[in-house]
Amino acid sequence: MNEKNNHLSVRMHNAIQYIEEHNDSKLLLEEVAQKAFLSPYHFHRIFKTITRETFNSFVIRKRIERAANFLLHSEDKSISEITDLTGFSSISLFSRTFKKFYGISPTEFKNKRESRFSKISKTKSKNGKIDTELEQYIYNMKNFVKYIDEKATNLEVVKIKNILVAYVPHIGAFDNVGIAFEKLLKWAYPKGLMNGQPRIMSVYHDSPKVTEEAKLKMSACIGLENKTIDTSEINTRTISGGKYVSATFTLALHEFKKTYEAIFVWIFDKGFKVDDTRDPFDEYHNNFNEHPQKLCNLTIYIPVQ
Repeated sequence: MNEKNNHLSVRMHNAIQYIEEHNDSKLLLEEVAQKAFLSPYHFHRIFKTITRETFNSFVIRKRIERAANFLLHSEDKSISEITDLTGFSSISLFSRTFKKFYGISPTEFKNKRESRFSKISKTKSKNGKIDTELEQYIYNMKNFVKYIDEKATNLEVVKIKNILVAYVPHIGAFDNVGIAFEKLLKWAYPKGLMNGQPRIMSVYHDSPKVTEEAKLKMSACIGLENKTIDTSEINTRTISGGKYVSATFTLALHEFKKTYEAIFVWIFDKGFKVDDTRDPFDEYHNNFNEHPQKLCNLTIYIPVQ
């Protein structure tokens, strides 16, 4: 990949511009991801982070907004023509989607263009969304990179060895993983594993960007390196060693989501490739409940090639 294409902002700009220039035809996630030199999985993750929309939602919104512009400014175009020009397979599908977005039919929208909808760029949809320009997406992305550079107290690429852990699985919203940790610690304390400096970790097997919340999988873990202990009553696994981007933060609980979104943007912006064969994980360095401000000191590890 050449130096120019190494800049994530340029690559994402190209991809978004491609969507906007080809939204009258069928758009495949795999095809658009190639414009950003990313896998479909990681393209969608970054795309949703910077636009706050899924790929499909963005494509549909752009088609509907293009249709709205035709309705406002092209009196000679029929609903049938606009349907074809915006990539919808039928007039009925176009009309249903348009009404869902703006709350009225395309015909009603056209009839009101001289008043309520005279300035489409300032018009809110039924869902309260306002058209966001490409420059805003790039601005968001640069802010994520800046956030990591300023927020991280330590940021480096490291090579780690395999880590043997005992774990309790969790399925569902990441915010509710505390139940799994309670079960893990209830097992660990009688074994003496909480003496000294135990390694407490979370391993993330799914991304909330692509997996619905109720099905998210993660593991609440405690390190077992150099331990001879009966694990017949607990699950064990190995966190795969290798090359990781390591970033240390002190975070309030409400900052976790933004930080995870931002670290992936930072990684791609710096030209790294995430290794999909390994899972990202956190290692916690304090008990946030004992911190006077309820802050958590942790290191995030993202596997890279």
